[in-house]
Amino acid sequence: MPTTQTTPLVARGLLLDMDGTLVNSDAVVELIWRGWAARHGIDPDEVMRVAHGRQGHSTMATVLPDRPMEENYAENAELLAEETKITEGIVPVPGAPAFMEALAPLPHALVTSADIGLATVRMRVAGVRMPDIRITSESVSASKPDPEGFLKGAAELGFDAADCVVFEDSPAGVAAGRAAGMRVVGVGERAAALEPTVHVRDLTQLRVEALPDGRIALHVAA
Repeated sequence: MPTTQTTPLVARGLLLDMDGTLVNSDAVVELIWRGWAARHGIDPDEVMRVAHGRQGHSTMATVLPDRPMEENYAENAELLAEETKITEGIVPVPGAPAFMEALAPLPHALVTSADIGLATVRMRVAGVRMPDIRITSESVSASKPDPEGFLKGAAELGFDAADCVVFEDSPAGVAAGRAAGMRVVGVGERAAALEPTVHVRDLTQLRVEALPDGRIALHVAA
C-alpha cells in the first residue's frame, strides 16, 4: 500500500530517476533484455531481476561475472542504440508531466542510468519536461547502485546530500539513494517492497510547495 505521509517531506533539492519514475518504459526494457537473455542462454527472469535501474554493462557484469568488461561495454553500446530506436509503449508515469512542470522553478535534476540520447528520446516521447541539470551515464564512472550519480546531482544543485530527496523505482536506484545518504521517495509497484522513506503508487499522489526559506515541501496524499 502507498504510504500516507501527514507531515511533508522537506528538502532543498530533488533528484529524479527517469525509467519507472517519470517514464514508463517497461515494455521496451523487457523486450530488449529478455531478447538479450535468450541470445546468451540465460534465464530471462534472472536478468530482469537486476536490469531495472542499472546501466546495461552493469547488468551484464552481474549475470555474466566471468565475461571481460570490454565485451560488456561494447554490447551495451549496441543495446542502447537499439533501445533508442524503439518508442512504442513509452508513456509517462501518471502525474509525471504535471509534477515536472510544478518543479520547473525549483532546484531539481535528472539522475538516470540512460545515456543522454536515450533520455532525450524517452522524455520527449512521454511528454515529460527535461530538467536543465542532467546526470546521465556519460556523467559517471559507476552505475547505480553506486551513489556517484546522486552525489553528483546534489553537487550540481549546490546542496549537501542530506538536503536532497531521491525519486526512484528500482532496487538499484533506491540502494544508490540510501548509499548517498539521501531520503528516498519510492515510486510504483517495484519500489513498494524496498522500504523507501515514502512510497507512492505514482506521481499523482504528490503535491509540491515552495517554502519561504527556499526549501521544497512534498505533500503526499492517500
